[in-house]
Amino acid sequence: QLMLVESGGGLVQPGGSLRLSCAASGFSLDYYAIGWFRQAPGKGRQEITCISSSGYPHYFDSVKGRFTISRDMAKNTVYLQMNKLIPEDTAVYYCAATDWATCVNAEYDYWGQGTQVTVSS
Repeated sequence: QLMLVESGGGLVQPGGSLRLSCAASGFSLDYYAIGWFRQAPGKGRQEITCISSSGYPHYFDSVKGRFTISRDMAKNTVYLQMNKLIPEDTAVYYCAATDWATCVNAEYDYWGQGTQVTVSS
């Protein structure tokens, strides 16, 4: 059974950092791309970054220069390092998996349950 489990969310002050984890089971990151999405209260879901099965990252404008996606193949886990956090980053963060060759604008079939990130003083 293919599963994704996010962790690492919490409350952080503006300018602070958090690292989210997305632990994958039931499949290998060698064959699936992982995307990170977020959904703020009252807003639609927004894709923020992804990493292809080949390990190539892509960042959308809202997080470029502040967020970094990476993966640990031995742990079958993808990370989202978030720096210089601002209140507008407050959202539920989700990871998702796709077997598409590209992770950008892909169709994601498997989703985690989400983890809350709140940026506030």
